Amino acid sequence: MLKVGLTGGIGSGKSTVARIFSDLNVPVLDADEIAHHLVEIGQPALTQIQQAFGLEILNSDGSLNRKELRDLVFTNSRQKQKLEAILHPLIYAVLNAELEQQSAPYCIISIPLLFETKMMHFVDRILVIDCPVQVQIERVTARDKLSLERIHSIINSQVSRAHRKEHADDLINNSGTDYRLAEQVKKLHNLYLSLSAFQD
Repeated sequence: MLKVGLTGGIGSGKSTVARIFSDLNVPVLDADEIAHHLVEIGQPALTQIQQAFGLEILNSDGSLNRKELRDLVFTNSRQKQKLEAILHPLIYAVLNAELEQQSAPYCIISIPLLFETKMMHFVDRILVIDCPVQVQIERVTARDKLSLERIHSIINSQVSRAHRKEHADDLINNSGTDYRLAEQVKKLHNLYLSLSAFQD
């Protein structure tokens, strides 16, 4: 099975592209969804995070205070590395387990931090969703209601737009309309189906 890693900066439109692939009956595995599940109450990762960052990282009901954690890791690179050391091995272990259940010609693996985690070898091809940084900022501002300072700190913590484009096997320009987006996805869908025929 051909494994296509879907990545891109915050606000680039990864979820929208993943949804279009899903509408074409392509399996989509999502590292962010796995990460969210791993930190739910009762999950071992939540216990590890609490031990690493203290009780103040939890809400009164014992759930993860995502805002508190986000503020902490995006203002302190060492704390960010500490969190990633807990979560990333667990995320990739779940992805491996989910991949074993797949039988489609190809699948999309949405990994926002594919380059940052240096896990490019985990996939056969890299699909980058690209748009100008200003468009990213506008989308994230509207969607997440984050401050401009926080959005910039997140963007700065990720690899540059130029780096992603340079290391992409495939590129989707998501600065235009949804119609244009669907058109680009359909072309790649046909490409991936033909490439998958050459996979072991």
